[in-house]
Amino acid sequence: MKKLIYYVLMILTMLFLIGCKKDSGYNGSVVQDYQKQYDENNKDSEETGVTPEAEASVTPTISPENASHEGMMQSYISGLWVPEEVGTKRPYAFQFSNFKTVSNQWGISQADIVYECIVEGGITRLLGIGENYSGDRIGSTRSSRHYFVSIADEYDAIYIHYGKTKYATAKIKALGIDNLDGETGIGTTVFYRDKSMKAPHNAFASLNGILKGIKQKGYETKYEQDFDPHYSFYEEDTDLTSDTAVNKISLKFSAYTTPYFEYDAKDKLYNRFQFGGAHKDSNTGKQLQFKNIIVQFVKEWDIDHNDYQTMDIENASGSGYYITNGRMIKINWKKNEAKRFMRYYNEDGEELTLNPGKTYITLFPRDRVDDIVIK
Repeated sequence: MKKLIYYVLMILTMLFLIGCKKDSGYNGSVVQDYQKQYDENNKDSEETGVTPEAEASVTPTISPENASHEGMMQSYISGLWVPEEVGTKRPYAFQFSNFKTVSNQWGISQADIVYECIVEGGITRLLGIGENYSGDRIGSTRSSRHYFVSIADEYDAIYIHYGKTKYATAKIKALGIDNLDGETGIGTTVFYRDKSMKAPHNAFASLNGILKGIKQKGYETKYEQDFDPHYSFYEEDTDLTSDTAVNKISLKFSAYTTPYFEYDAKDKLYNRFQFGGAHKDSNTGKQLQFKNIIVQFVKEWDIDHNDYQTMDIENASGSGYYITNGRMIKINWKKNEAKRFMRYYNEDGEELTLNPGKTYITLFPRDRVDDIVIK
């Protein structure tokens, strides 16, 4: 009889605890979505072969309080809800190579925004803006071009690159960019060479090295209090009111590279492809996916006989496209580099609002609109 009473009490206790959980009022879907993405970007050892540094990230605590976003903020660059200690931290702007031999970069999926611009020889280079990079292998890293310097400055980012053109050198000086350059005295602190790969495509950084470099340089790691982010985000996923469907978009930068994106209606994300296959992060083996795609048409031309490119983005405006959730609208943009001002607008002249998530942006030559194919 005593045993029977004991088991009944045990069952009642368990039911009570389950009931308390259900009655807590916790509806943490937004936080859980972020936690899922956050965990994917900070996986440990076995799958990726990379162990995130202890200082790399601050894992949010999922609790009833988080349902109201207590202690969290909407990221300035992704629109996702992140811990305040992450969202108030200046992002890193990482200059990735996009040469065929290293087309699946390491760590690029950790970027919240990926820019792609053409450089000399018809190849493209990628700039990953991210607030939560981690791990021992990020790269490969390549040299700077001056228009990437200007882009990094829009976000008050710490710019990480390995070398630079004379035009980039002048732009870094003019804008006063905080940067970590592999070809300076800080190089061996931040970067290392993978001798199993051919130079110059074998330079990599680790988060630990980046943090040491920032400390040695004495760079501020938090946004200034008056920092004015140039994106507005919806609080929830929102469809565009547009009749223009985009299931696939191809960007013919050159005969060398024509990346494209295909829409996955189930995930409501665009999967990226290049060089004849899925574009993946070599640390995770997973394909790059984006919630938003922005095509920004710019005036572009050769700056010298070396085929170095330049763009009219210092004090300029133009048109473009915004694509999300399988639909597209036309947009306009305006930038004043000296004032660190950059905004996108819809056709009614209202500031563009983006869906929370990862964003891909290309600064594409405005005289080659026909080289963008939308289906």
